[in-house]
Amino acid sequence: MTPRYRGIIPPMVTPLTARDRLDVAGLERLVERLVTGGVAGLFALGTTGEAPSLSYRLRRELIEHTCRFVRGRIPVLVGITDTSLVESATFACHAADCGADAVVTSAPFYFPAGQPELREFIEQLLPELPLPLMLYNMPALTKTSFSGEVVSWALDQEKIVGLKDSSGDLVYFRRMRRLAAAARPDWSFLVGPEELLAESVLLGGHGGINGGANLHPALYVSLYEAAKAGEVARARELSSQVMDLSEAIYRVGRHGSAIIKGLKCSLSILGVCDDFMAAPFHRFHEAEREIVRSRLDELGIHR
Repeated sequence: MTPRYRGIIPPMVTPLTARDRLDVAGLERLVERLVTGGVAGLFALGTTGEAPSLSYRLRRELIEHTCRFVRGRIPVLVGITDTSLVESATFACHAADCGADAVVTSAPFYFPAGQPELREFIEQLLPELPLPLMLYNMPALTKTSFSGEVVSWALDQEKIVGLKDSSGDLVYFRRMRRLAAAARPDWSFLVGPEELLAESVLLGGHGGINGGANLHPALYVSLYEAAKAGEVARARELSSQVMDLSEAIYRVGRHGSAIIKGLKCSLSILGVCDDFMAAPFHRFHEAEREIVRSRLDELGIHR
């Protein structure tokens, strides 16, 4: 039995043209860029997609258009993270109606949940879900991790199919991977920080949900394939290129939003989609945009 989800599944940016207005044409171009770049799936409404800052109406619209543009060519995973269990379940049902393949949730944010409460939240959510569920470990933003005890419980739940880990902690990643190795060989273990993609795959992971794949999908797919094949020298070379992209694009801004701003600005320069940001953030100013443009040239990333 093999994991259901493997390879590179980009957490898509959400193209916007104004507040609460989706860049539909840009979204279609982005989907085509990713599909033709060889990715194994798409993840809509994650952190890179600014999901918590989007209206519920726009989230529903994004799900509809994304599934329509993908046309069943690759799986579509939809983020349903919310502070309300009812809203999470509602989005899961909408995703299923639109043709999505799975849903993804982190721990509910704002109120830090204890581990028993976190387990209970997921336990209550599961019967409401018409699709398989992937857990999303994002402690930097949710203030809690899925503990080994909760993951062990989740391994016994047939509807839960894997874990995306964005903690950046490879020790945690290895511990969770070992827990599932015998019990659930069908579970998918995907890493968020792209700087750890090669290492995580070499340690038995199954791929990455990496923001930079919005910009250069073929690079991330090649890195995953090299690491999966055990081609260490090749993986090291490609991982260095991923680090170059990270250093060049993600550090133009000075705040935590710089990663998403850098990706959106880059995609705008490449003619893929608009770079409007959801509040409270705003797109790069012209001086920063010119820095991004020059760095894209240095990286050899073109239309």
